[in-house]
Amino acid sequence: MDLLLENSPESCSKIGLDCGSCIHRGAASVASVCRELEPGAIRQIFLQMYPSPSCHAMAEVFALAYQESSIATPAARAFAIAAA
Repeated sequence: MDLLLENSPESCSKIGLDCGSCIHRGAASVASVCRELEPGAIRQIFLQMYPSPSCHAMAEVFALAYQESSIATPAARAFAIAAA
């Protein structure tokens, strides 16, 4: 299965991924590269990373996780990623 072509909650769950940890890790990765994005840019990145309409309900969770990750200290981010 190619997650780039079949990116949906159903296909991800088949290989053991859950939406929450996937969204939080993705948001933390974006925050580590781009710290001060505007809300519109965060949403655009989310839609590019998660193009499946089934994933779109998680856009707000992604934005909140991004905000948390972008303001946290490096040690706190590492802990949050490990805990997810």
